[in-house]
Amino acid sequence: MDDDFVASSTPPFLTESLEMAMEVENENSKPPCFSCAFDNQNGGRSFSAESYLASGSLKRVLLRLDPSPNDYEEDVVEMFGFQWVTEMALVESCRLLFGLLRYGNLLISFTSGQAANLHSEAETIRCQCTEFLHYVKVFIFRYLEPPKVEYDGMLHPYEELEAQLPSVLVEELHALTMHIGHLCELPSSVLAAFTIQHQAKVFPPSWHLLHLHLDINWLVLEVLHVLSEKMMRQVVYANRFINLTGENLTSISLFETHCGNLISDLISLSINKYIKVRPSEALTSHHYFCTCIKELWILLIQLLDHRNKGSHTECFWSLVNKNLKNIFERPSSSERMSGFETIQCKDPLSFSWWIITHLASLYQFDRNGNLDEKRKESNWKFVEELLKKSTDAQTAALEEHLRMHLQCCLTLCSFWDLNLSIVTVLWDYYSKNLNSCFTVPWLGLKGLANVSKTSLSMLELVKSCCCEQQIPTLYESSNSYFIFVSILARMMKEAENSGVHPWKQIKGRIYSKFHRRRMKELTEVGLQNFFNLFLMLAIVAETEDIVSRVLDLLDFLTPSSLTVSQRALIWRGHFAFLLIYVEKNMDISVLAEKLSNAFREKAKEFLVTKNDYAQKQNLWTLLSTYIDGVQEVFETSCYLSLSEEKLLNDGFTMLLPACRGTELSMVLNFLQVVLARLRSVHKRVSQGLQLGNTAPDAQLPLAAKEHHLAVASALWRNFFPYLKSQRMSQMPPSPQLADTAAGFTLLALDIPSKALSDLQPQPVLSMMQLFGWDDMVWPQLVSRYLSHLIQNSALCEAFSSMGYTSYEALTVRSWFRCILQMFIDQPSGTLAKTDAERTVGKSYMEQLTEMTRLIFKLSEVENILSKAHVEESVFKQDPKNALVQFIKAVGRTYSGLQTLPDKSAMVAKTLEYLGDVLKYVKPYLKVKGPPEGLQLTYWIIGCLVKFWAPILATSKAQQLLFRIVDCLLLPHSVLQQDKELPVALLSAIQESLPLYLQGLSFICCQSQTQGAYLNQLLGSIIQQYFGRFLPSSPPALGAGQHPMLTALCTSITAPQMLRLRKTTLHVINENYMQFKGNAPPPRLASVLAFILEVLQRTQSAELCDIDLVLPAVLKCMVLVNELQVKKISTDIVQYMVEGCQAGSGGERATQLTCVFRQFIQDYTAVYDHRVFSILETVAVLDQTLVTSLIPTITQSLKDSEHKQGLGRNAAQRFDFYLILFFDNEQ
Repeated sequence: MDDDFVASSTPPFLTESLEMAMEVENENSKPPCFSCAFDNQNGGRSFSAESYLASGSLKRVLLRLDPSPNDYEEDVVEMFGFQWVTEMALVESCRLLFGLLRYGNLLISFTSGQAANLHSEAETIRCQCTEFLHYVKVFIFRYLEPPKVEYDGMLHPYEELEAQLPSVLVEELHALTMHIGHLCELPSSVLAAFTIQHQAKVFPPSWHLLHLHLDINWLVLEVLHVLSEKMMRQVVYANRFINLTGENLTSISLFETHCGNLISDLISLSINKYIKVRPSEALTSHHYFCTCIKELWILLIQLLDHRNKGSHTECFWSLVNKNLKNIFERPSSSERMSGFETIQCKDPLSFSWWIITHLASLYQFDRNGNLDEKRKESNWKFVEELLKKSTDAQTAALEEHLRMHLQCCLTLCSFWDLNLSIVTVLWDYYSKNLNSCFTVPWLGLKGLANVSKTSLSMLELVKSCCCEQQIPTLYESSNSYFIFVSILARMMKEAENSGVHPWKQIKGRIYSKFHRRRMKELTEVGLQNFFNLFLMLAIVAETEDIVSRVLDLLDFLTPSSLTVSQRALIWRGHFAFLLIYVEKNMDISVLAEKLSNAFREKAKEFLVTKNDYAQKQNLWTLLSTYIDGVQEVFETSCYLSLSEEKLLNDGFTMLLPACRGTELSMVLNFLQVVLARLRSVHKRVSQGLQLGNTAPDAQLPLAAKEHHLAVASALWRNFFPYLKSQRMSQMPPSPQLADTAAGFTLLALDIPSKALSDLQPQPVLSMMQLFGWDDMVWPQLVSRYLSHLIQNSALCEAFSSMGYTSYEALTVRSWFRCILQMFIDQPSGTLAKTDAERTVGKSYMEQLTEMTRLIFKLSEVENILSKAHVEESVFKQDPKNALVQFIKAVGRTYSGLQTLPDKSAMVAKTLEYLGDVLKYVKPYLKVKGPPEGLQLTYWIIGCLVKFWAPILATSKAQQLLFRIVDCLLLPHSVLQQDKELPVALLSAIQESLPLYLQGLSFICCQSQTQGAYLNQLLGSIIQQYFGRFLPSSPPALGAGQHPMLTALCTSITAPQMLRLRKTTLHVINENYMQFKGNAPPPRLASVLAFILEVLQRTQSAELCDIDLVLPAVLKCMVLVNELQVKKISTDIVQYMVEGCQAGSGGERATQLTCVFRQFIQDYTAVYDHRVFSILETVAVLDQTLVTSLIPTITQSLKDSEHKQGLGRNAAQRFDFYLILFFDNEQ
């Protein structure tokens, strides 16, 4: 019956019973099986609890323990829906049970092609099949007796069956493997189940069939292994099977054959997956479709290597290598090929690298499926053969494949122990191809040869080769040569850690490849590769020996044979070695002197090269390389105690004068970095020494401070003289000059002893005088320089300790100058007035704004502002407005002082704030422009005269006032009446003149000693400018008003206003209202209109108006017939009469009467009709005034008649009668 069943002739009743039983859920515990259902949830890094690894199934098999200690304890076991006697089923019904297993496989194969809703039936069948094979393992372990000595007597039928069981098992297992076939030969619809998402909760029948095949393939090996252990490793022969060569089938041959076929199938599946893998994705694309395949590989590794220890079978790597070799060997078409051998691989070499790398990574898992970081069995011998094929001169792989091969090799280095022969093979290849770019065309710019632009980037690139962590983008970011360097570095570091000294073994091979001819053959790319190799070696091996050798090799290169880019690369390479020295805390003096000497020569050439632009560009390429390198050394050095000062030689004294534009900017930026770095390190070292820190990680170099002094000395000696020479250059200096000067000032504060002798004994004070307080230095430089230092507390303390109290005052003076000279570099001429930010550089305006903010934080300034109750919003104003607010605050503060000493001290401090203010604005006055500069000058100084009038009235400040008047208001050009003043100058004076007039009028009132002279000055100013700003005819309504009118009508104190009014009217009367005979003066209407507007705006008539203006106005009414003059004159008389009501009996009324009395006496005889007409008009305004004048009129009339000698003058008497009549009527 068993034989019949093997032939698949199952009775109908058994088939029906089996199908019914398969619908019943198995109540036993679920045995281990392949499952990837939880792979996605666990990140693909572990296995499900049901797996052979995680469940401990493999471990129990390898340790010869009961495969399932908690199962099959009952007398009866249910399999395939039938009840079987646990201890006898396999002996009595072995072939039947295996037949049921094969039938179950056929049944699940059938359901896999049907509807997907049969998943429950498929899952049940799979569980029953795997449970049976687990039962076989348990039965062999528990109930199968080991082989006994031959027994000649009769055996019981059961004992006879039991004795034949091992052979029967071998036969049935062989039949089972034949039945299921190769994994790779499964239908594509079944293999597609690998791609099902693992988070699915319900899997189709194809998924269960596929995983059942995996279970059977693995469990066959487990059963054979358990059988071998139970039979005490004796060979079990299959009685019914002989292969084609006549050899009997045995348990060992079946194990080896099945193992080989299974590995072949898995490799075949990997080939199918590799087809879609790009070289750049080789390490991130796994060779398995799901974790079940991954687990199967691990199971094979564990089982085969375990058996290999007992010399049962070949090790895992041996079997893999055999299969991979078959890929390279193409069998003839006449030969019979196995299923695996028919698989074609387009790139067997790359595939072999890929599969070996990923299989090596699986060695990290132990028999429980946990990660184990211990070094595992290597496969270097086969990898070495692959490496030779990859680098073979005849069939060398393309760069895109070579990168992938070496990336795999680098990965293997992290899994396996040291193998220097790998390095030898690679060096033989790369030493012949140093000039190659190793590019990958389809990578574009990423694939181009990477020639580093700086020494630091060169070193960082090499350091990345020494990094133990794998770089994900290594394929794109590094060429194959860099990966080779990484492999060499990995080998060197690991060998060093293990106590081996590989450098002594490798050194000869590397050095021997470089000689004079080879060095001269190196291109720029070749030199880059040369440096990359030796930089790596210098990092991981004997630094000094390697650097010495490199210098000797570079000496083979003659300067004439090198291009500029090659020379720059060599310099960068030197600096990269310097950085290694610095990182290893090694003195750099020897290498630094070699580099600095070369720099000195090139700097000298740069200085003397004048017109050869190409030559200068070539030299600058080298010089900028040196500057970048030195900066990187200073930024990298921890304590600046390694002779870094050797790099700052006198080459810079020749370089700086020859630099222009961006070149100078680069050098100054470099200098700022060095200054800041020196100060920072020096401060840290000094603090550490003061604290007495003796911790092991805080041991400071003993010579650090000496080296700091040497660096500071080199900076002062080789850089500062040029800096000093540029502070008063013809053109505005660059901002970096101010930044650098501030850096030197702070250096002088930290290390004063090394400043130049001409700055001693107080270098900080000398620096401030040179760059901050010198009136000849460009304001752009001063403002930026002081902005760095104003709020520096250490600097303030230093000046305090010196007893230098003028620090803040001089800084405020510089601020004054910077604002006044903000247009100093603008072209002169009649430019249209525009917004300051459009005519002044925006950056300078921002700098002035920042400086203003800082100035207002000075203690002296804060004190003044607080006393004057100035709001903080002033700080955010435009710098010009902020300065005016400060001027007002000083004036208010002075006015609030009570005692003479306080006032005297305030005057002195104020004059210190100002300095020689006229010197600041002299450039504007000299060229009469630009208009913005003149406007600013007259406005700011006008504010000084007005708001500091009490201060300027003192004897200490009067000389400054006189100079202001002489320079700004009454210069020689103004006194020349025949010479026309520039429009820009006149416009500036016109806008600001009221400020000066009001201030001077106040001073005239206050001054005790110079009153007469000041009054004379005030009159001169009015005399010069009244006519200049007086229009030819009275201005229309809304037109710009006369500046003196503004001064007179602005709210000022009464004495001040009276003084200004009296002086103004006096000047007008003396110079603009005097008749030449009967001819009126020019622009008389405009003069009268001015006087009228003064009266209208002030709404009062002063005594001075009556004395100085009224007689002239009355004269105009008599002598001038022009209607406009008459109208304005009449209005003036009306305002005066109404303002001086005679009935008041005051001084003004009396004076008014006197003026009219004199007017009547002077003009009645000749102009009697006009005089009486005027008096008629006055009578309307003030009857009392006219009444008081009747006696005078009467006497004048009599005198006139007497003089004429004609008797009574009827016409005059009639006019007089009309006045009397009109007076009586009133």
